[in-house]
Amino acid sequence: MNIGEVAAKAGLPAKTIRYYEEIGLVTPARDSNGYRAFRSTDVHKLAFLARARALGFSIEDCRTLLALYEDDTRASGDVKRVAREHLARIDEKIAQLGAMRDTLGDLVEACHGDDRPDCPILKDLAEGT
Repeated sequence: MNIGEVAAKAGLPAKTIRYYEEIGLVTPARDSNGYRAFRSTDVHKLAFLARARALGFSIEDCRTLLALYEDDTRASGDVKRVAREHLARIDEKIAQLGAMRDTLGDLVEACHGDDRPDCPILKDLAEGT
């Protein structure tokens, strides 16, 4: 399969597939003319990576998960550890976003939003510099 066919099947842009090849996540075979010749296993790996990235796993986490997936002797505990660490990072981001939302919500409520020049939003932003 060529890169266009693989991109359609894996649900990834060709540019992303080239990047994954560049960083060693996938290694498609090469035809005698030098063109990439993807196999069905490559499509499966790329779909795996697309799903992992959609769940927010980092490239390094994806590398680890892919290695674990390909290792028949893996321990599910190793997979769970990677996922648990990622979940903790997501929870931290959610907490940070919640705090940001609360702060911004308070500032929006404090702003009169009329023709007056005084604005608590701008005042708060200026105080942070």
